[in-house]
Amino acid sequence: MTTTPTRADRLALHVLQAGALAVVLASAPYKVFELDRFFVPKELVLHVTALLAVVLCAFHLKRLALARVDQLLGLFLVIGFVSALFATNWWLAARAVAVSVSGASCFWCARSMARRGLVRPLLAALALAGIVGAVTALLQAYGLRSEYVSLNRAPGGTFGNRNFMAHLSVIIVPTLVFVAATAATRRAFAWWAGGLALVGGSLVLSRSRAAWLALLVGALVLLPLVIAALRRGRGTLRLRRVIALPLAAFAGGAVALVMPNTLDWRSDSPYLDTARSVVNYKDGSGRGRLVQYGNSLRMSVRHPLLGVGPGNWAVTYPKFATRNDPSLANDGMTSNPWPSSDWMTFVSERGVASFVLLLLAMLALLADGLRGVRDGRTPEDRLAACILLGTLAILMVVGTFDAVLLLPVPALVAWTLLGALSSPSRERAVVHLSIPMRAVLLLGVMAAGGFAVSRSVSQLAAMSIFATTSRATELERASLLDPGSYRIHMRLADAHARRGNCRRVIAHATPARELYPYAARPRRLLAACGR
Repeated sequence: MTTTPTRADRLALHVLQAGALAVVLASAPYKVFELDRFFVPKELVLHVTALLAVVLCAFHLKRLALARVDQLLGLFLVIGFVSALFATNWWLAARAVAVSVSGASCFWCARSMARRGLVRPLLAALALAGIVGAVTALLQAYGLRSEYVSLNRAPGGTFGNRNFMAHLSVIIVPTLVFVAATAATRRAFAWWAGGLALVGGSLVLSRSRAAWLALLVGALVLLPLVIAALRRGRGTLRLRRVIALPLAAFAGGAVALVMPNTLDWRSDSPYLDTARSVVNYKDGSGRGRLVQYGNSLRMSVRHPLLGVGPGNWAVTYPKFATRNDPSLANDGMTSNPWPSSDWMTFVSERGVASFVLLLLAMLALLADGLRGVRDGRTPEDRLAACILLGTLAILMVVGTFDAVLLLPVPALVAWTLLGALSSPSRERAVVHLSIPMRAVLLLGVMAAGGFAVSRSVSQLAAMSIFATTSRATELERASLLDPGSYRIHMRLADAHARRGNCRRVIAHATPARELYPYAARPRRLLAACGR
């Protein structure tokens, strides 16, 4: 049932719209933090967006209508929180839980927006955010140089990694189909089709096998459903628009292939080689994924109830790594802070029960989509249900082969998309909120959100100090701002070791060892100081 939006609802809408654009563009120039200089600013945007949106949505809330997906997602978050209490590295655990909670908050706020008839402007902003992200990658591919992009994984644009950019690009493709197909004018349709062409070009240049495979699966799911849904619309939506959109995406990809760019691929036929290796698991990174998945499942068997703790896969994985494991770098550390799969991460870090709850939540959204395709009152309703199903299919594929929902940009954009598109859910429970209950709820939200925001701010401040000075006193201040930073502790420990100051070496190598017990460097420094 659609209700009239209040001023607070419209403000919440604007917060989600602005947050979607800001989370794509946010990055920092501190190159020594090659991943975190993109993740930490984006996490800050995610937490601020979620906090403001939830406060605005809950300000006049008198009842909580809980569908099955809400209950399942809530239990998933609760188990994640309990798991974090038993994690080895509490700093990483708190960070991972905060991303999940903020993503879920965006999901629930988007469901509230949908019930108030604000779906289209929200979807349009999310689609625009995806286009902007693709444009940053294209600018880098065609010669833009900036401290706010990374050269290591070009063309990643403001994502810092071409795979992360490609994940968002493919996730918003179904939404682009929706906003283009329902555009009020031909000019608006042409703009959205042009945006889809830009996204198609960025996807081609990304050489992301997970994104390419997800696009194929999404198209196979989406196109038949959309055509069937619109044929029942008696001309109120133009079917030829939907048919023209894949042509726009194909044209964008073709132009990207023939235009000279600045990307330095090692192969003479890089795009053809990637296409040939999309499902190759006999060697290369495909073989490495199989090894990693097997060892991660061994972790799950040893920690079936609560896992090793959110964000703690990299902390514990070296204990289970096999000989010549490609997931390990030097010094007993993993190459990446997460496995190459959302689902493998959730089952190994948060336990089997948490993984099952998340899977059931996705199935509940699938049921919402199927029900919407069948029972939608208007062609727009049925089309939105088709878009939900296509988005779910794409998320399941990219989440199988890469980290997606673990990261701040998809946590905001993808969860908001799912919330906006899943409004027809059946209510399973209703909680009526009195004024004192609303006050407690708001205080709890502000306390949790304030902690997440302040943590991201302190991390960003510590990164700034670390990257701009070598003075020991300033680095000590950075260590106090971010006591969970292994890199800062080790830099200080190494500096004190060169001066022969074992007391200060112990002061920093000990917390570094506690953060990553299987890392070799802090153990060597402590052994040299008799510890």
